[in-house]
Amino acid sequence: MRSHAHSSRSYAPTLPSRCRYVSRVVSMATPQTLRNLRPPAMAALADPQQEEEFQRFLRRVDDISRLVQGLSSADAAVRDGAIAEADRRLREQRGSEQSAAGADRTVINTRHPDSVNTEAVHTEGFLAALEKDAKERAKQRKRNERLANALKEKGNDAFRKGDYNTAAQRYTDGLQKLKDVPELYTNRAQAYLKMHEYGKAIGDCEWALKSRQCYQKLLQLDPQKKSLFKDCMNEVNLEEKRMQEEDRAMKAFQSGKDAALSIKDLLQKLNRPDQNILYYTGGIQVLIGVVKECTEQTLFRTNNGFSIINDNEVIRRGFCAGRKSTAEVDLCVSLLSLWQAVCAGNEENQRLLLTHPDVNAQLLELLCSGVLEIQKETLALIALYSDNENGRRLLIRHQDLSRWLQILMMFVNSTDARASSAMSILSDLIQEEKFKAQCRLTFSTSVLPLFIQLLASAKLVDQTALSCCIGIMGNLCADAAIRVHMAECKECWQACLQLVDGCADVGTPKYRECVFAVLGLMMNLLLESNSVIQCLAVDISGRCMSLLRDQDGRTVTRAIGVLSRILAASSLAVEEAVKGGVVKKMIKFLKAGGQTTSSYAIKTLSICTRSSRQAQEEVVKSDKKFSVLLKLLDSENEMIVGNAAFCLGQCLVVPGAATSLLNSNIVMALLKHAGGDAARTSVQENAAIALGKLCVAEPRHIFQLRELNGMAILNSSMKYVHSS
Repeated sequence: MRSHAHSSRSYAPTLPSRCRYVSRVVSMATPQTLRNLRPPAMAALADPQQEEEFQRFLRRVDDISRLVQGLSSADAAVRDGAIAEADRRLREQRGSEQSAAGADRTVINTRHPDSVNTEAVHTEGFLAALEKDAKERAKQRKRNERLANALKEKGNDAFRKGDYNTAAQRYTDGLQKLKDVPELYTNRAQAYLKMHEYGKAIGDCEWALKSRQCYQKLLQLDPQKKSLFKDCMNEVNLEEKRMQEEDRAMKAFQSGKDAALSIKDLLQKLNRPDQNILYYTGGIQVLIGVVKECTEQTLFRTNNGFSIINDNEVIRRGFCAGRKSTAEVDLCVSLLSLWQAVCAGNEENQRLLLTHPDVNAQLLELLCSGVLEIQKETLALIALYSDNENGRRLLIRHQDLSRWLQILMMFVNSTDARASSAMSILSDLIQEEKFKAQCRLTFSTSVLPLFIQLLASAKLVDQTALSCCIGIMGNLCADAAIRVHMAECKECWQACLQLVDGCADVGTPKYRECVFAVLGLMMNLLLESNSVIQCLAVDISGRCMSLLRDQDGRTVTRAIGVLSRILAASSLAVEEAVKGGVVKKMIKFLKAGGQTTSSYAIKTLSICTRSSRQAQEEVVKSDKKFSVLLKLLDSENEMIVGNAAFCLGQCLVVPGAATSLLNSNIVMALLKHAGGDAARTSVQENAAIALGKLCVAEPRHIFQLRELNGMAILNSSMKYVHSS
């Protein structure tokens, strides 16, 4: 990397600042030993004295954690034992400062306050002295921290200059000031590796891995903070994996394996200055052929393979050039292919590559380059990151993704594999909440206009990629701010309707997938209510009514779903839908069954019967003796039951409707739900209203109600009947 600086920092990832609170607990055992704790790179004491010191520290953490838990125990015996132990420790600490007589010895008091006033004075004095000592130790700790950090930076400077001997000495000097800083051990290990002092490097790395035990101890102290330590432990696991990989790679190199030796030899040849650009392109291609497994990937890293950009001016200039010549394009494509080879499945290589300043800055430019081969290889490289959680986090952490949604969406206009690759990456990234948050920044100004353009061009673009893109936008609607922007955009709604209209003359399976995706998007947008939706309600419901004849059952179900939401926005839309035969169609779908379809269809009927007398009459006419609605009242889905009861209650105002139910089990069915314990109170309320309307419209139902001892429920429902 650039002067190797990046390499030295990479092996000591920083612990999130929110986790540093734990140092306050552990400081009861030792002077803030964990202040600089963080996930290490490789890990263990370089000598027996250091090992014993670390083990002693861990034992003290255990002792203090048990003591703290004992003092707060609900068990009196356990608590008394902990108090006695704390008393003993306080006496031991004070012993070196008190006179031999020990008359003023301080203890933790378990007696009544009135009996120990004199002793309390001594306790206060001791605690004050103890606090003063703690402050002095904290000041000394801070001074040592500053000195250790300064020496660490000097070591980093020497490392960047390639003076590994000096770097190792500076890290050692820092450890003499403060021995519990894992990054000093891991950085020194890197210097030892450069000097081929493998034994010393492994010793430092093994010490750092002891931090895993520290994390486990901290988690035991506060199990409720498990999520806070998850990321830290993940880093520790990655560092341990990296250490194992580098150990295997070193052994492969020392054993003289051809592939291992070839990596170093090829990198040395690529490091030759002032060669023709074709020389470097050819060398990179040969290197790609050698990298087959994790061992070769690791050797590429440990031999500074990622530094070829900044160490070789010809390679760097060709990679970073704005307008690239043919030779520079070939070089760039080769580099991208090489990075895919060395990063596939290798988290550490992925991290090092993405944090390289030139790669970080150029990635977005490569996507926008307009050169087909460069774009294809860049997408393939990004896909290595996006298809796993660690990779996505790296992208979010080290890239400004606010423009990525717009740029990746533009590939829908492509007619080759770039379109599907870009949508696959977006489908992965959309899983991350932080990516959604970044998408808000340019959504209204850049993303939404582009999306509308793509919808309007649905017949011309890659329709498989477009359907995926629409689905991604539907997922983005889970973000309330984004959903509001889309739902208020009239042009977006019109583009959706235009795409649905195209289904009549473009009946290809790919285009139908776009229609299916658009209907899902519309359902999500209809979670909002605004003037644009009200204005377009008739048009939207009309398009959905036309889709009810479609041969694709999935499309029909979603069309009904849109109807179940859009009709509530406009009474005029309800009137038009009823005229268009929506009631008969919904009864038909309800008879066919299917829980999702039934849920949407009964809700649609409920909306229509609420405001349309014609709809009420058509339900009574189409559903003889309410056989369909009675069946729905037995559903296990509360939404279906509640809407069926509501719809039934609306239809009982039709003359003769209640009489047609005299020989049915309607009273028992409604009574069960009115007095039931459904999670949704609207289920009980709708059933009670329907029961009251039933008895008002046909008093003979009251006899059955009395037999079932349901008069109290009927009386309680009468207030709902009058108000409805």
